[in-house]
Amino acid sequence: MISLDDAVTARLETHGERFEVLVDPDAALEMKRDEFEGELEDVIAARDVFENASRGDRPAEEDLKEVFGTTEPLDIIPEVIGRGEIQITAEQREEMEERKKRKLINTISRNAINPQMDDAPHPPDRIESALEEAGFTVDPMTPAEEQVDDALEALRPVIPIRFEEMTVAVNLPADYAGSGQAKLREFGDLEREEWQADGSWVGVITFPAGMQDELYSRVNEVTEGEGETQVVKDKDDLKTR
Repeated sequence: MISLDDAVTARLETHGERFEVLVDPDAALEMKRDEFEGELEDVIAARDVFENASRGDRPAEEDLKEVFGTTEPLDIIPEVIGRGEIQITAEQREEMEERKKRKLINTISRNAINPQMDDAPHPPDRIESALEEAGFTVDPMTPAEEQVDDALEALRPVIPIRFEEMTVAVNLPADYAGSGQAKLREFGDLEREEWQADGSWVGVITFPAGMQDELYSRVNEVTEGEGETQVVKDKDDLKTR
């Protein structure tokens, strides 16, 4: 369960009665979109249905049975959320907006490059400043992923930006290959890999171009600076970094 401080109220008014439940705001929005895949008990603040959550008042059992056909809270809570409205305070709305903003900025920064600066990634601070200059407002009630296209449209008049993937070949010396290759797979799609006769590992990884500095840092970290990388332009053209 979550704390009361982190919960919002979902309210359903029907049959002349009011039903309220306490739930994590992001999970509530996912449920309304039929996108929630977690465990309900992990995202609610109380295993209960209220008539007035702030006072702790509970509806009569006969009202629950009439409206929902059951008195079991875990069966009723998703219905209240799905059919009802999410009630959030100004402070909760501000916190949700800030979380969505940070997620949106990180998503753009990890995927975007500056085509006028040799395809270098845009740091998060630059993305944030450009969004503010563009007057873009994050919607706290919409998933950050669904706001990326609108944000990019707002950013393009302010900064040169493009979403792009890149492919890099990585060579890990034998002493670091075993543990190192496992830590590099998470960066994107492993196009191919080969274990060399000397125990070294070569992998070709395609990933969002904005993560290139992160990849190079990780290679240096897992090999103590002994790893090698090559940017793959095409099958016949390898550019050594």
